[in-house]
Amino acid sequence: MSNLNKQKILIVDDEPDILELIEYNLKKEGYQVFTARNGQEAVTEAKRSLPDLIVLDIMMPKMDGIEACRIMRTMPEFKNTFMVFLTARSEEYSEIAGFNVGADDYIAKPIKPRALVSRINAILRRNAPAEDISDNKLEIGELVIDREAYLVFQKGQKVVLAKKEFELLYLLASKPGKVYTREVILKNIWEDSVVVTNRTIDVHIRKLREKLGDDIVATVKGVGYKFEA
Repeated sequence: MSNLNKQKILIVDDEPDILELIEYNLKKEGYQVFTARNGQEAVTEAKRSLPDLIVLDIMMPKMDGIEACRIMRTMPEFKNTFMVFLTARSEEYSEIAGFNVGADDYIAKPIKPRALVSRINAILRRNAPAEDISDNKLEIGELVIDREAYLVFQKGQKVVLAKKEFELLYLLASKPGKVYTREVILKNIWEDSVVVTNRTIDVHIRKLREKLGDDIVATVKGVGYKFEA
C-alpha cells in the first residue's frame, strides 16, 4: 500500500446511502475513512481525526457544508486540508460560494464511484509537483518550467514569456487542478500594485493560451483560473 492511500478522508453527508457508497469505495482504495452527517458533526470529527481531505455535501441539516468549510478554514490545523464539495446542486452561485470559503474542488452528484476515487486521488497528489521540483524546475507532461532561468519549454521547444506571464504560469502550474481566485493571483503576482485590475489577469491568461494552447489554463466562471495538467 502506498503512502498516498494511507491518508485520512472525512466524508460528510446526511444521506446514509451516499456515505456508505463513498466510504466503501475509498476504504477499498486503502484510505482511512471517517464520516459525519452534518456540518456540526463534521467540525467535531475533523478536529478529532485531522483528515488530509474532507468531502462535504452542501445541503445538510443543522449546519450546511459551506458554513462548516468556512469555520474549519479559520482553524490553523485545517489550513492545508483539502476541502471538496459534493452536491446535487448545479447552480453557479453554489460553486462560487464553495470556492469563496476555501474549497479546493467541486464534485456533482450522482456519484460515480470510480470517477470519484480518481478525482480524490488526483486532488491528494496536488502537492506532489511542488515536492518534486529540483533546481526550481517543474516538469508537467510536455511542459518544463525553469523558475531560476525564467525559461519555458513545450515539447522541447522554447516558449518566450514576459516576466509576469511566466510568474502567473508558474503559480498555476505549481498546483495543477487547484483553482486560484483572482484575489490570490493579484496578491501573489502583482502584490499591492494599485494600477492592476482583473482585466490585467485576463490579458495575461489570454497571452498564455496564445503561446501554450487554449487548454493550458481553464476558467472557473465567477471564481478564477486553474492549470490543466
